[in-house]
Amino acid sequence: MNSADLGLPVAVPSTALFTDHYELTMLQAALRAGTAGRRSVFEVFARRLPEGRRYGVVAGTGRVLDAVENFRFEPEMLDFLRERRVVDEPTLEWLAGYRFRGDISGYREGDVYFPGSPVLRVEGSFAEAVLLETVILSILNHDSAVAAAASRMSVAAGSRPLLEMGARRAHELAAVAASRAAYAGGFSATSELAAGFRYGIPTAGTSAHAFTLLHDSERDAFTAQVESLGRGTTLLVDTYDVAEAVRLAVEIAGPELGAVRIDSGDLLLVAHRVRAQLDALGARDTKIVVTSDLDEYAIASLAAAPVDSYGVGTRLVTGSGHPTASMVYKLVARAESADPAAPLVPVAKKSLGGKTSIGGRKWAARRYDAEGTAEAEVVGTGPVPPEYEDGLLQVELVRAGEVLAREPLDTVRDRHLAVRARLPLSAMQLSGGEPVLPTEYV
Repeated sequence: MNSADLGLPVAVPSTALFTDHYELTMLQAALRAGTAGRRSVFEVFARRLPEGRRYGVVAGTGRVLDAVENFRFEPEMLDFLRERRVVDEPTLEWLAGYRFRGDISGYREGDVYFPGSPVLRVEGSFAEAVLLETVILSILNHDSAVAAAASRMSVAAGSRPLLEMGARRAHELAAVAASRAAYAGGFSATSELAAGFRYGIPTAGTSAHAFTLLHDSERDAFTAQVESLGRGTTLLVDTYDVAEAVRLAVEIAGPELGAVRIDSGDLLLVAHRVRAQLDALGARDTKIVVTSDLDEYAIASLAAAPVDSYGVGTRLVTGSGHPTASMVYKLVARAESADPAAPLVPVAKKSLGGKTSIGGRKWAARRYDAEGTAEAEVVGTGPVPPEYEDGLLQVELVRAGEVLAREPLDTVRDRHLAVRARLPLSAMQLSGGEPVLPTEYV
């Protein structure tokens, strides 16, 4: 869901300069050589998963569709390119009329992927498809990295809700994208209002330590918050003395106090002490929220603690140690000539250091065992075997330049949870290991 879905006005700027200089110089050279019009197939894939990760998460597809739809060169952009002499006048004239009129297909957002999975396929003339490389990779690499971290944290949290609160640890625009990706990966809400505005994600939050420090006493701060936000609010109890703060919180709000938040110290020990104190004070329904530089490992270590929800910031929006999904955008097939009827021929990069790729337009399917658990990612370049025809992972996203497959973010989130549930149990292990599914080429 985006702000347009919510009936809210939003300016949609052009994405055309979210690209690299050499994309345009390649275009110029191809136009001069007469090869720019050759039908081409580009694919997005990751050669490997980040070290130790068992699966990847496809995220950012909806943002890619927005970016492609708004990839157009405005007059002031063309003036910039002219002044900098990035490309010549014939190329600028071509760019002035640019609209992507090709086809895009790919994995459904929220699905999982593995090494070699053809996550996205872009088809069109070389000229129109090559220009999209940088913006597509920028979105997919960032969002998929955050979504993968969010998914692992969701696994560690079990049924306990997760709040994304990393806006202050990221670029302001990346923070909104991270909120979206975190929700797709299993988080329940965000503290970032821009993400709530744009994508309809639930937002939450109450107060920080500054609010307590503003007042002459902790009692005054708690009283002001409860009178303003009601007894169901969440009071931050670790500004001074935790035990005294919990006592004051229940005294002021009563047993109807919604929650207390702990943001420092030995969270396991403090959570047990706070739970015992709340119960002794009759606030048995008051919940405990913990924050403080959490990641999936810290969350897992609190599994036995009396914690009701988690707030996660820095580690989430930076991919929990893996800030990029390392996806690439490679030409895998192109026509023999600019003739629209010319057949496609596979092409592939051959180089040292593991940076090779497999040529040919690919399909992908997932094989399941008799119990419905995934057992392999199957990728092929030829005809689709009959047993995989009904289970192909790629769907049409754009046809002849028209977006076909926008969907609500809740649908993406639900899909991810459902797909993840069909992975082998070893996918839920946080310890390092190989991808949980092998990629089989047929």
